[in-house]
Amino acid sequence: MHPRLWLAALAVLFVPGCSNTLNPFCGSSRPAPMIGSLSPTSLSFSQVQQGATLTVNGSHFVAASEVVINGTALSTTVVSNTQLKVTLTTGIISQPESVKVNVLTPSGNSSDLGCSSGGQSSVLLLKVN
Repeated sequence: MHPRLWLAALAVLFVPGCSNTLNPFCGSSRPAPMIGSLSPTSLSFSQVQQGATLTVNGSHFVAASEVVINGTALSTTVVSNTQLKVTLTTGIISQPESVKVNVLTPSGNSSDLGCSSGGQSSVLLLKVN
């Protein structure tokens, strides 16, 4: 490849905000999580008192992804890249209420090569009666 052509191709790879699929230096970056549904969608407070399991379904989950309840990141079991599980207790939910649930994936090692990495999903509500 001609040196000028190679530099032009390299310059395209370093354009800020470029897609991770186009930038080979984004290999260790992590995708932003997407949340699709909760199972169950509602719980009784007595179930929370007994330690209820919540399943979060979505996509782009990685080993570092965490379920966040009302702003608090929880110890999360990553079942697959589409499913996470957490145990809800009264230490997390202290009364009947609607709680905000989202997923956080910390950024990977993307430096500043124009790679996006990690992020927060949208929020779903879990009703606790």
